Amino acid sequence: MRRVDGLNGGTGCGRADNGDMTAVLVVHAGRSGGTREIAEVIAAELREGGLTAELLDAAEVEDVEPYGAVIVGSALYHRRWRPEAVRLLTEHEEALRNRPVWLFHSGPCGPLAAGKRVSLPAGVALLAARIDAERTATFGGKLTPDTASGLFWKIMAAGPWAGDFRDWPSIRAWARDVGRRVRIRVTL
Repeated sequence: MRRVDGLNGGTGCGRADNGDMTAVLVVHAGRSGGTREIAEVIAAELREGGLTAELLDAAEVEDVEPYGAVIVGSALYHRRWRPEAVRLLTEHEEALRNRPVWLFHSGPCGPLAAGKRVSLPAGVALLAARIDAERTATFGGKLTPDTASGLFWKIMAAGPWAGDFRDWPSIRAWARDVGRRVRIRVTL
């Protein structure tokens, strides 16, 4: 993992040496790239808002201490989070308690995906409560024949559940809101 130098040693301040940028870790976990693309847009919006944002796959995260805030996103498969995202929350639980954390998941597909809220899986909900994470955002998913793997998902990708159901304006608005809240909660 790349470290962000010049941060205030995990105090939750996460201030860069020049005093005008806050480091936010944006983490994604998924199989086909749809959640990664959401995380990329979130990181870009944070950067446009004047924050430093580092994008990493959940399996690559070694330490959250250098960051003033953390965003963790996972794809939903059968209403379950990816194991690498759950592992990140579990292994870094203590450090995550000391900084603002936002969670999102993507996955609802099909004609009713727009605006659908999906609750966190029970184990993830307990972790979210223990780290005092903000309310979880649900974003539509992407299911296409070229990215579907396994017989079940290939069948689903051939029917009405197929398509890209991500609402990019809502994702960008959520990211901007998180950026505003990071700047308020984290000492600049």
